[in-house]
Amino acid sequence: MASAAEQLAANLNFGVLTKATDLKKRIWFTLGALIVYRLGTWIPLPGVDPHVMADLFKQTGGGILGMFDMLAGGALSRMTIFALNIMPYISASIIMQLMTTVVPSLELVKKEGEAGRKKINQYTRYLTVLIAALQAYGIAVGVEGMTGSRGPAVMMDDMLLFRFTAVVSLVGGTLFLMWLGEQITARGIGQGTSLIIMAGIVAGLPGALSNTLELGRTGALPILVIILLLVMSILVIAFIVYMERAQRRLIVQYPKRQVGNKMYGGESSHLPLKVNVSGVIPPIFASSILLMPVTVAQFSAAGGPEWLTTFAAIMGRGQPLYLALYLALILFFAFFYTAVVFNPTDTAENLKKHGGFIPGIRPGKNTADYLDYVLTRLTVVGAAYLSALSVLPELLIAKWSVPFYFGGTSLLIVVTVTMDTVAQIQSHLLAHQYEGLIKKSRLRSKRG
Repeated sequence: MASAAEQLAANLNFGVLTKATDLKKRIWFTLGALIVYRLGTWIPLPGVDPHVMADLFKQTGGGILGMFDMLAGGALSRMTIFALNIMPYISASIIMQLMTTVVPSLELVKKEGEAGRKKINQYTRYLTVLIAALQAYGIAVGVEGMTGSRGPAVMMDDMLLFRFTAVVSLVGGTLFLMWLGEQITARGIGQGTSLIIMAGIVAGLPGALSNTLELGRTGALPILVIILLLVMSILVIAFIVYMERAQRRLIVQYPKRQVGNKMYGGESSHLPLKVNVSGVIPPIFASSILLMPVTVAQFSAAGGPEWLTTFAAIMGRGQPLYLALYLALILFFAFFYTAVVFNPTDTAENLKKHGGFIPGIRPGKNTADYLDYVLTRLTVVGAAYLSALSVLPELLIAKWSVPFYFGGTSLLIVVTVTMDTVAQIQSHLLAHQYEGLIKKSRLRSKRG
């Protein structure tokens, strides 16, 4: 069966794609939704001068703000209605996942199946509104006191009105992106939230490449360094693909059993455990958690107290405290999200229920302990791999002022989301191919 599926997948071509009407609709819907998202990243907040904000962001856009602006597709530096992007929704999802493991009542709700999942999603939406409102208010307060070479960033005289319109616009933009991501997941192709983040990164790649080449033309960045960066980017992409595909396959044996005069079972299978189970989630979650305090601090440092200026300085690009917190959060979420996604006890019970066992390991608790042991070792490798990719752009920026787009985090997001989306497209094409074969076999049986 596996070889047949691989053969069908290998024979998929553009002709099959043109016949897959449902898949075409999904792809066009996804592209249309992403175009709408990109248009929204150019609509400025009411009362904000985008040119002043662009100048100011060049001075304060380092560190986590620069990374967040990359994830937001430049919406933060232009201070548009999508400046918060979809990060408040991601933060709310983090908090809800943490709470479902800590609060017993929420844990019971989660175990209710589809109904419980809908309740958790609704709670996540409510929490998204709260987080987005707090972040929007912090940004509004910080922006209203900023003044650049072209004048003040806010053109309104009534600051209370500006705060209200800014909060409503930013929260509305976040909720719209949350809804758009859900629509892409349900009616399009790929995971909506991840595709929105990837679209923001890809949109900034041409500008980042142009800026890098301009640095080389002016002599600010040696040509040899630019060549090394391009080669390194290709090697990092290959390394990401290798690590994302890497698996530890545990052999699972099923015993033979006799039913009447026939023998069933006795075959062996394998249980695949990915090296990086958490995927791109830890870097995104870590940057989302660090976003709110750093955003408020860096936007408010100019006219705020001295301690706020100091905090903004030590959380700047490449600073030890920022790197330490960022790495600590990545390590935490790598282990936490792996524990949420894969439960060794449940997997061991399912194997025992179906008669499967790992050779040399007793079913039940011993199997669960063994799975936990293997998964912990794999997660250590996966967390180290994510940490190295996340620190890489910070070192490049601190040394040569290279754009974030050539760092490991951005490449990790683009590569993993692309791989997942292509896998979904292939599964749709494969299903369509099977449907065609079934229809042909039915027509032949009728003729026969």
